[in-house]
Amino acid sequence: MTERLYYDDAYLTEFDARVVECVPDGESYRLRLDRSAFYPTSGGQPHDTGTLNDAHVLDVLVGEDGDVWHIADAPLAAGEAAHGKIDWPRRFDHMQQHAGDHMIASALWRLLGGVTIGLHVSHDVSTIDVAMPEGVTRISPEDIRRVEADVNERIQRDVPIRCWFPDPEALKTLPLRKPPTVSEHVRVVAIGTDEMVACGGTHPATAGQLGLVKVLGVAPARGKMRVSFVAGMRAFRDYQSMYDRAHEAAALLSTSTDNLAAHVAALQEALKEANMALNRLRRDAALRELEGMLETAPRTPGGATVIARMLEGDANLIKDAASQLIRRPGVVALLGARVNEDHAVFVFARSSDVDIHMGRLLSDAAKPLGGKGGGRPDFAQGGGPVEILSEAERRLNTDLSSCAR
Repeated sequence: MTERLYYDDAYLTEFDARVVECVPDGESYRLRLDRSAFYPTSGGQPHDTGTLNDAHVLDVLVGEDGDVWHIADAPLAAGEAAHGKIDWPRRFDHMQQHAGDHMIASALWRLLGGVTIGLHVSHDVSTIDVAMPEGVTRISPEDIRRVEADVNERIQRDVPIRCWFPDPEALKTLPLRKPPTVSEHVRVVAIGTDEMVACGGTHPATAGQLGLVKVLGVAPARGKMRVSFVAGMRAFRDYQSMYDRAHEAAALLSTSTDNLAAHVAALQEALKEANMALNRLRRDAALRELEGMLETAPRTPGGATVIARMLEGDANLIKDAASQLIRRPGVVALLGARVNEDHAVFVFARSSDVDIHMGRLLSDAAKPLGGKGGGRPDFAQGGGPVEILSEAERRLNTDLSSCAR
């Protein structure tokens, strides 16, 4: 079985080994060494990359027998000496994220009773899934701050991080946060005096090397609570980005970052009022236009005036317009408002003295075109392709019998 050098020294970036086996694997090669410092994907932590002699290591995984296999872009002969080099920035980033996971999980357990059940480290954000008491899937901003403060206080104190293989008897006495998932060769990671759990990953020697941990969000995920976070340089880059964007926004509003939220709130209120005023103007303009069409609009064989029009606005506007029009006797209003270039929402309505079923008309026009709609005899709503309006006009003029009550 491959001797895993990173167990003893997570900071080992170069090593010498001998190739035990080389197997072609599509356009790549699977290499097995007698010893390796490359970390294989496991426990939610991604694999290392780097080189073996002149071959680039693209992936690292663990076989069913426990051996470590290196997926490389070039072959090395069995028995050949191999000099390995680890991509250190990638390795150290993963060490920081994994230690951050342990520290957040510990805080969630101690402060809120949450049990962490999974870690995923992606190229930009790390996440942990947590089973919370009573199935809770969110926590308050105040609790998030408590967790962050707990973690970063330990980082500031630079508490030690220790990784070791205790013997079976000693293992039974350790206050592990949760039971190990394996029964043999259990490796334990302890951070300070209040976090201890079985883990085979790589970690810094002290918590201070994380620099900073920031929780980015908490949201439900598959019945559990998913916590997104960044640690180390990822957290530093996140702060830089947030700093730059906050100051750019403040400059645009001619204010300070301290007053940014208040200015944005004021702008939102002003925009809300402006939109309300604009909608009133649109409504009044639409009604004037529609009422102006009443004299010249086409009529059904039964004598009803048909107003068919796409308006600039939303569903509320066309509802109001239709309601105004059908206060008059003998009116059929077929109104739409575009959602985008190809689709629209529709309101079909008619005066009380018109004997045409609006719900049936809209449904019959919409279904062949992939839209949806229906409603009462006097009022119907729906949505779909803009062609529904012209199709409804065609049906209204050529097949009135299908719309009768």
